[in-house]
Amino acid sequence: MEAAYHESAQDPITEMAIVRTFTKLIFGDEEYSPPETRIIEAFRSFDANVRGDDYPALGEYLRNLGVREMIQLVARLQQRIVACSEATVASRAVTAAAHAPRHPGVH
Repeated sequence: MEAAYHESAQDPITEMAIVRTFTKLIFGDEEYSPPETRIIEAFRSFDANVRGDDYPALGEYLRNLGVREMIQLVARLQQRIVACSEATVASRAVTAAAHAPRHPGVH
C-alpha cells in the first residue's frame, strides 16, 4: 500500500522530493504543488541548460540524462536548495535583529 505524501512549502526539500518532481516532469504531469514548483525553479536557476525551458522541455532534458548524471544532479540541487534556504533564514534573522529595539525601555 502506498502511503499518502504531503509536503508543505515550509518543509525542507529532500532528495526524494526532487526525484518525485523530476519523475513528474519526465512523465509530463501538468499539476505541481508549491514545493514542487520551488524545486523546478531551483533546477532552472541551477542549470543553465534549462534556464528558460518549459515543463515538457525540462522533462525531455531529464529523460536524456544517464543514471549517474541524474543522481549527481539530484544531490547537487538538494545541497544548493538547502544552502539557499539557510542563507534566507540567516538574512531574515539579521533583518529582524536590525529592527529590534536595542534597549527596551530606554529612550
